[in-house]
Amino acid sequence: MNNTEPYVWLFSNGLDKLREELLAYTDDNALWILSGAIKNSTGNLAQHLVGNLKTFIGREMGGFPYTREREREFNERRYERPDLLRMIDETKELIVKTLTGKDDEFMNRAFPPEVVTVREGQTFGFMLAYLYAHLNYHLGQINYHRRLLNS
Repeated sequence: MNNTEPYVWLFSNGLDKLREELLAYTDDNALWILSGAIKNSTGNLAQHLVGNLKTFIGREMGGFPYTREREREFNERRYERPDLLRMIDETKELIVKTLTGKDDEFMNRAFPPEVVTVREGQTFGFMLAYLYAHLNYHLGQINYHRRLLNS
């Protein structure tokens, strides 16, 4: 097993779960509902996760072109459910291409602090763990949002 194989599996699995959550909504408009203390809709969180992963894994680790518009991810309904599903699939493919077959040298490479600083001395390996935790944090929010609205 190479050093990135577990991350290929984890991110693929997480993005499959994101896809399943979006498909489990009974109404497309429900993806965008805000209620009470819930300040991020599932649609906005899905846009955010795609933007986050395409930026930090696709662009910064894989060298794939991507221009992020983070504020719009949270503040606009930019895409409909079929578009979000397609973007999730594209993100999964991008992550697989970026991470498959990478070794210790890749995992130990310094992640540029000018892009984002999570901690001093951050490496690609550290950032993969951090980004996976971030994905799962928002997956939990999305799952809770969906169950509240579909009940």
